[in-house]
Amino acid sequence: MLNSINLKPFYMKKLLFLITILIITAFHLSAQKTKDVLYLKNGSIIYGKLIEVNADQYKIQTSDGSILIYPAPDVEKLTKEMPSFDGRKTEGFSFSLEAGLLVGSQNTKYTAPFSFNFLAGIISNTKNITSIGSGVEFIGRPYTPLFIEYKYIFENKKTSPFIFARGGAVLPLGGDESSTSYDYYNYSPKNYKGGVSITFGSGISWAKEDYAPYLSFAYRYAHTSYDQNDYNRGNVTYNNSLNRLEIKFGFTF
Repeated sequence: MLNSINLKPFYMKKLLFLITILIITAFHLSAQKTKDVLYLKNGSIIYGKLIEVNADQYKIQTSDGSILIYPAPDVEKLTKEMPSFDGRKTEGFSFSLEAGLLVGSQNTKYTAPFSFNFLAGIISNTKNITSIGSGVEFIGRPYTPLFIEYKYIFENKKTSPFIFARGGAVLPLGGDESSTSYDYYNYSPKNYKGGVSITFGSGISWAKEDYAPYLSFAYRYAHTSYDQNDYNRGNVTYNNSLNRLEIKFGFTF
């Protein structure tokens, strides 16, 4: 059983830790990154990581993992540069991390719940990303969301607006709250249940070389419930409807 007195501080500290890690990682990724660049005498420019160089050849690994070897006489010069932006990823897999708050007026007593999510998706035709996601959220107590997301990116540019929609559910984590020695009639909440979760929103994405930070704003609805004994009415089910503005910062690899 989880104690209701210690539950909130414990999970808030966990979520604050995850958000701190997210911010530190974002600052690390935002640092200026240079790559080795080979200028070939035929006019080609190759970006990557130089693995080996000697009097006979240059060996360089490109961003897709390919290892290319060029004879020394074919190379005009070797430098380190910031690679130019050549468009967003067109196809393949993506992985996203995000964290934020659910703020604004609502029909539930809980104040400013935290949310931390991770998503795994597939990119198609540059602008379409379909993902599945989960994570942990504190809506008075900890819940884990399970959802499917569709995101549409409007432009294949460094900075682009996007829209997205999510549908799924939130499921409670942990057990019921333990009763105290004064709770003779077992008035503590119990039988926590999750429910439907829906999100609609938009945001801005800033494409970098290997990742894309983003900021999103969305409407979020989620439904939860729990049972509690009432002195006059017996066992009563209480419903909570979360209607919030969701503000999140994240990045996609």
